[in-house]
Amino acid sequence: MNLEDAVVIITGSATGLGAAVAQRLAGKGANVVINYTKSETEANATAAACEELGAGVLICRADVSDDADCRRMAAAAIERFGRIDGLVNNAAQSKIAPHADLEALTADDFINIFSVNVVGPYQMVRAVTPQMKQQGKGAIVNISSLSGMTGSGSSIAYAVSKGALNTMTMSLARALAPEIRVNAVCPGVMQTRWWREGLGDEGYHAMIERYADSAPLKTAGTPEGAADPVVWLLEGADYVTGETILVDSGTHLGPSPSR
Repeated sequence: MNLEDAVVIITGSATGLGAAVAQRLAGKGANVVINYTKSETEANATAAACEELGAGVLICRADVSDDADCRRMAAAAIERFGRIDGLVNNAAQSKIAPHADLEALTADDFINIFSVNVVGPYQMVRAVTPQMKQQGKGAIVNISSLSGMTGSGSSIAYAVSKGALNTMTMSLARALAPEIRVNAVCPGVMQTRWWREGLGDEGYHAMIERYADSAPLKTAGTPEGAADPVVWLLEGADYVTGETILVDSGTHLGPSPSR
């Protein structure tokens, strides 16, 4: 996909990885739809940064767990820009809950997490597919997680939701080919505001240090680093669909063998 003047919707793009992807795309000449649910100030700041890079920007407050909101966001993008070339399903929800404490998660926790992390991406794909099919081409990237491959992460509900998203990526890649490619990126632990707010400064720094120490590349990820493969899957991966790319500093490899 040629990103010059392309139109890409990035859900959950006020902060973190979504914001980093939006700015990377803007720097390559794409027009972007910045989506948020609560972080209006941050969404406006991300939009301003994209505009400074020369992008056309549409800010859209929408909850991806609401099908009407998903369809409204797609319609707004078409009304503003006349097309939709790419979709990055980044909006996500979780809850920090020790895996061994089975009382830490309720049925409502599972429902809320799945509604955003699984149902939301499906609804967004459904909302943009008619326009992409009409254009004859489109690319979708689901932001999953290493948790979906290993069963680790902030909570069991989160890990299971990302495993479901990985499976859905393959299902949709088959269903929407040949016009639309569907892939996923699975970051490991990233240095983000969400973790810092959830764990507090001391817990956050301890977690990042542990993760970096255990990773073959000896570093925890950043939103900017994880944004690069997302952009590549939109721009340069014309023969790639149904793939999940791990972006985890090599953590999935496990500990290095003793020498």
